Amino acid sequence: MADRNKNNKNNKRRNNNNDEEFNPKFRKMRKKVCVMCANKDYVLDYKNPEQLKKFINEKGKILPRRATGACAKHQRDITQAVKRARHIAILPYTQN
Repeated sequence: MADRNKNNKNNKRRNNNNDEEFNPKFRKMRKKVCVMCANKDYVLDYKNPEQLKKFINEKGKILPRRATGACAKHQRDITQAVKRARHIAILPYTQN
């Protein structure tokens, strides 16, 4: 019986080595691909509010890179386009 308990402890330790079944709360997320890098025909336009609404949340804040999946270069372009659209009153600064 003591040997069986010892084996169970060893099995638990083995499962801790990056085993997907060990902790189901934490799964590896697939990396998002930048929409603008993947599709070279995709042009970001600050005059198109429907296109820019994909990059802002319900409160009107600009979504971060981890949420949009954009690369650093295109995230800067997204931010600039949203700010331009806000400045000329195409997009609101905040949502109520």
